[in-house]
Amino acid sequence: MASPHTPPGAVTVGIDFGTLSGRAVVVRVSDGAELASAVHPYRHGVVDHTLPATGATLPPDWALQMPDDWIEVLTVAVPKAVAAAGVDPRDVIGIATDFTASTVLPTLTDGTPLCALPELADRPHAYPKLWKHHAAQGQADRINEVARERGESWLARYGGRISSEWEFAKALQLLEEDPEVYARTERWVEAADWIIWRLCGTYVRNACVVGYKGIYQDGRHPDPEYLAALNPEFAGFVTDKLEHPIAQLGDRAGG
Repeated sequence: MASPHTPPGAVTVGIDFGTLSGRAVVVRVSDGAELASAVHPYRHGVVDHTLPATGATLPPDWALQMPDDWIEVLTVAVPKAVAAAGVDPRDVIGIATDFTASTVLPTLTDGTPLCALPELADRPHAYPKLWKHHAAQGQADRINEVARERGESWLARYGGRISSEWEFAKALQLLEEDPEVYARTERWVEAADWIIWRLCGTYVRNACVVGYKGIYQDGRHPDPEYLAALNPEFAGFVTDKLEHPIAQLGDRAGG
């Protein structure tokens, strides 16, 4: 239900970033009516055979994406949906997003994806790893084995098994297969949070993904001693590259 302070004719835009395309929907705030929607396919789709920058063949079980494809959804699908709805863009009072998870990417502190740096354009590990990137299974197996050996209490909350699709397995694969790109990584960011960062200039981590794909329980991530048991160079992963303020679902990230 709209607030008494909501302007007449106010609408919101929802944007769903899927595996092959992004979808935008315009909703009237007063009654929740869907006014229009638009879909924009990702130009590169799922990058799972060759790297667009060089044509280099990717190993089995890899699945990457291109950040520019997500931006195109904002520049194409959103205005298309707003135009189809017949509303004034100035009546859009809010934007909400969702994203496949765990789709995660390495960035600089300002949010620049490492794959956007010319000197790293030919490095597969510099690109976002899509949720269905399963090449980190060996790392996931070790994450689970070491957690069982150490009696880590958080493991049971995930059914006793951390997936190769999640943040930690993909980060450990990055460290062990391309330590130079890992060293260049200043933020390890969920795509769901990266797109909001691009929209409003504020980086916050969403509580949903943090608690699930990011192994965050009882106010903390796995401790440095556990991470060092996986790989000594991984001990500072949380404090150096992952930890950041957390926002609850529905919180205002910025404007």
